[in-house]
Amino acid sequence: MRILHTSDWHLGRTFHGASLLDEQAQALDRIVGLTSEADVELVVIAGDLYDRAFPPAEAVTLFGEAIARLRSTGATVVAISGNHDSSIRVGVYDSLMTATGVTIRGDVRRVADPVMVEPTDGGPPVAVYPVPYLDPTLAGPVLAAAPDPESEPESEPEPDATSRRRLRHDEVTRLATDRIRADLAARRGARSVVVAHTFVEGGVTCESERELTVGNIESVGVDAFSGFDYVALGHLHGSQERDDARVAYSGTPLPYSFSEEGQTKSVRIVEIASDATLTVEVVPLVVGRSLRTIEGTIDDLLGRAELVDAEPARVRVFLTDTHLPMQAMARLRARFPYAAELRHRPGGVEPGSGGATERDTADPAASPLVLTMQFWVEQHGAEAGAAEAELLTTALDAVARSGNQ
Repeated sequence: MRILHTSDWHLGRTFHGASLLDEQAQALDRIVGLTSEADVELVVIAGDLYDRAFPPAEAVTLFGEAIARLRSTGATVVAISGNHDSSIRVGVYDSLMTATGVTIRGDVRRVADPVMVEPTDGGPPVAVYPVPYLDPTLAGPVLAAAPDPESEPESEPEPDATSRRRLRHDEVTRLATDRIRADLAARRGARSVVVAHTFVEGGVTCESERELTVGNIESVGVDAFSGFDYVALGHLHGSQERDDARVAYSGTPLPYSFSEEGQTKSVRIVEIASDATLTVEVVPLVVGRSLRTIEGTIDDLLGRAELVDAEPARVRVFLTDTHLPMQAMARLRARFPYAAELRHRPGGVEPGSGGATERDTADPAASPLVLTMQFWVEQHGAEAGAAEAELLTTALDAVARSGNQ
């Protein structure tokens, strides 16, 4: 059985204020094409379908059209809500749509309610468990409470003592996967796929991800997903894998920050044999504008011939001119029309990053003038000249005199 694993579409996102919707549409075109060409039977989208809980109308339309096109290839489609999504809004028609071959799961109470896919390879069925993003505050009390077998599927379970404290991401995830393993044990011989949106320990992060906790300190252990044939993850924007590719992130279809420069954006096509053996192919999407970072003086950057390949890219510029040139961004965009970010690094040192002297190692008994001169170096990457030093001395003297009055 062939599965296409994608995630983190972030439909409606902008890049430094520029709309990405056209490029996102190109990426989805490519994903639909791969689904058809590779005879994919199951498409899983591991969360962050949209970039925010209230996405723009154009993003909602694009998502609906993409899901319809994926389903028209004959593939079953299973998606989950991520930490950027509104779980209620994206999953509102889940029960109704599942009957048509499309599942968009946002209800954490249904983590052990699989989508059963009958493969064409003649092997055992595949149980797909969609696990929406598990916010510990919201999902913890639900999953910590023992499910009541006599209750209706949509009823809230009664919380126990464990559910009254805030659980960690790892604990909440293990509560969910314990329920899934219990359900899977009753489906003898079924192959299993878990779709989840979380931060697994050891993952490589990017600046464009919204941290689930400060510093991503509440990571989830890989062993929380033991016993499943394939775990399709979302949240991290770079393609990466754990446990011999059994637990993997597909990454985003497009780069969403300059921290993703150099990443190859892709999807994963996973084949699960009848005996649950995995074959994984990482397929580059090769859509959208590339990212480039360039550095130099403005005259150098505008005249350097070898930068011609950066002209169609989204560009981050580090200018090393001693003084920031007038209308620098406008001048740069005359050559690099998609220049998105400009930073001033006089002398090759970024302001505020620390120069010859760091304030945090400065002598606390140093005079105000010495500390001010150190701060000047940090901000400008060079010592203050005689004229600047005189102005700073005059200003500090004036402040001292006013304080003594």
